[in-house]
Amino acid sequence: MNLLLIVPILASFFVTLFVMRGWIKKAKNAGLVGQDINKLNGKKVAESGGVTVVLGFALGIMTYVAINTFIFRSVNHFVEIFALMTTTFFIAFLAFTDDMHYKIGWKMGLRRRTRIILVAFASIPLIAINAGRSIVGIPFFGGVDLGIIYPLVLIPVGIVGATTTYNFLAGFNGLEAGQGVILLSALAIVSYLTGNSWLSIIAICMVVALVAFLVYNFYPAQVFPGDVLTYPVGGLIAMMAILGNFEKIAVFFFIPFIIEFFLKARGKFIMQSYGKPQKDGSLTLKYGKIYSLNHVAIALMGKVKIKATERKVVLFIWLFQILVILIGFALFWGGLYPYA
Repeated sequence: MNLLLIVPILASFFVTLFVMRGWIKKAKNAGLVGQDINKLNGKKVAESGGVTVVLGFALGIMTYVAINTFIFRSVNHFVEIFALMTTTFFIAFLAFTDDMHYKIGWKMGLRRRTRIILVAFASIPLIAINAGRSIVGIPFFGGVDLGIIYPLVLIPVGIVGATTTYNFLAGFNGLEAGQGVILLSALAIVSYLTGNSWLSIIAICMVVALVAFLVYNFYPAQVFPGDVLTYPVGGLIAMMAILGNFEKIAVFFFIPFIIEFFLKARGKFIMQSYGKPQKDGSLTLKYGKIYSLNHVAIALMGKVKIKATERKVVLFIWLFQILVILIGFALFWGGLYPYA
């Protein structure tokens, strides 16, 4: 009977895969396009393809709920699932509105302060169900029960931090979606090992939707993700950590994005993550200083005489993310109960 759980995973993948082609066509016809910056005379590419990822993910989760309801006769974790989905949809709507700002007459998208407030507001469903566990481990103090501080403060802070920071490490074909595949696959394993197999299914539904998206988004991209992809993926990472009670290892896995935050802060959140395209298809540094992990990749490849290309930069970041995850598993393996 557990083989039926493959159905929601397949639904997420194929819905995203088949709807994406239509989205690319419609987006171009509507003028919802952006220039491929890391290429000389980069062509116009369809924007906000993350809409189809959210759609595929949502239909996969609803299929999972239906199978549990009508076949397994189980309603376990439905409250958590619907809270998670409500928060995801709100974040996706907010992000899509920001993506569409120039189409609806705004000269600029949402201000940073407004965006943070609205993402914090999106965490209300998780606050309402008192998601997670308020007892946290603090060095030298051991387990401390934060009580109401956990849902009222730490949940919105965690969701705001992951949602907005995940958007920083971006700008290269396939980078954002690939990072999502790697991170959520790792968290799916953590979920299973900690006895949260239902969270594993949710993570895998998003993973396969992102894999379907990568068919069109990897170099050379036919579609860009937009905030409507990066925000929900970042939010989902935080929600999994909260609902599964494995915040420490999730934060460790998130190290590349934490580094990216500080590099962006160095550039006052103004400097861009792109490289400077050359006639031979390679990339050089756009600035005299490093303001992104993408710049670190370009600089390191230059040091060892490797031709830095957009594809190689993305693969470099992915390999770094995998290395961080492997170190994280080595450090936290003893705490992954009950099955580790």
